[in-house]
Amino acid sequence: MALVVALVTLGTGVVLAIRTGSWTMVAAGAAAVVAVLVTWPIVLVLESARTAADENFDRIMAPLTERMQEFSMQLNMISEQQLLSDRAKVVAFREKDREALRRAIQEEISKKDYEAALALADDMERVFGYKAEAEQFRQDIGLKRNEGARRQIHEAVTMVEGCCRDEEWSDAQREADRIAKLYPTDEQARELPQQVENRRLAHKRQLLESYNDAKRRNDNDGGVEILKRLDRYLTPAEAAGMQEDARAMFRAKLHNLGEQFTAAAREGRNAEAIRIGEHIMRDFPNSRMSEEVRNLLPALKQRVGEPAGTTA
Repeated sequence: MALVVALVTLGTGVVLAIRTGSWTMVAAGAAAVVAVLVTWPIVLVLESARTAADENFDRIMAPLTERMQEFSMQLNMISEQQLLSDRAKVVAFREKDREALRRAIQEEISKKDYEAALALADDMERVFGYKAEAEQFRQDIGLKRNEGARRQIHEAVTMVEGCCRDEEWSDAQREADRIAKLYPTDEQARELPQQVENRRLAHKRQLLESYNDAKRRNDNDGGVEILKRLDRYLTPAEAAGMQEDARAMFRAKLHNLGEQFTAAAREGRNAEAIRIGEHIMRDFPNSRMSEEVRNLLPALKQRVGEPAGTTA
């Protein structure tokens, strides 16, 4: 376009020079043509250099551009995965999660944590929709829990029975209360504390009947032994009501033991006299007769060859 302008200027100048004789425009046109012809090679060289530089830049940037495109694709994949809904993730990993949940339920059952196992079974139905399998797990958990409960209740009942036989009523009541609190819905466990109390009261009534029977038969020895066992069952009011009869029975027994001791010592049955005397001192340590026996025992023990210093 510059060359065309220069040539037009030169042509116009020639025409004006012929008509008017003025060579100014001719000179301008010629200068323009010369300028275009001089600069054209320079422009061509510059263009060639720019093209070469562009090609070199494209060659250098091509691998980087390719890596950037790959990185962009990976970012798009990550973004798509992040955008997956929770439900889609559950579906994608459904079988693995289901198997992991099964193992977790079995582990909780083995640890006897039945509440946690039931919660996981509910998750299996709610999250994965496996209603039949979740119900089967619930039944298995129920059987295991009932089996464990029956075993614990049986062990507690056995322990309570032993304590009742040994008249350890506090231990029996404590164990019965514990198992009743642990299994409040089980009828046997729930009724166990009351059964312990009923047995205690029944045993108390039996002792009272035995005591009254011994009193009717004037069996002072038997009555005193029953009183010793009965003492832990009586309320303060009941003990006060039996106090006079008990004193009379203890006095009668002490009197009988005194007569037996005296007779055995008089008849030379020294070993028997020592045994009776020790009985008196053990059961009636604060009585006057106990003091008298304590004074006589050294002589009796010397008679049977025992050192006098062995008196308790």
